[in-house]
Amino acid sequence: MASIDNPGKSSWPELVGKNGGVAAATIIRENPNVFVEIIPPSVTMITSDYGFNRVRVFVDDCCVVTRVPTIG
Repeated sequence: MASIDNPGKSSWPELVGKNGGVAAATIIRENPNVFVEIIPPSVTMITSDYGFNRVRVFVDDCCVVTRVPTIG
């Protein structure tokens, strides 16, 4: 659910299994208040801080989304 400070969609379960670039474009189109980080499997450490305007898109070696993208 989106907050008052960040109106718009906050999670995209329908993008699991889709191309990461297509997923990023969809997220930005559906919630222009966020920025998207595509996280490849080679990235083993990421910060655990909560980003109110950040969506991380985790992809596999073929750039296919592997987790539900959510704000955070």
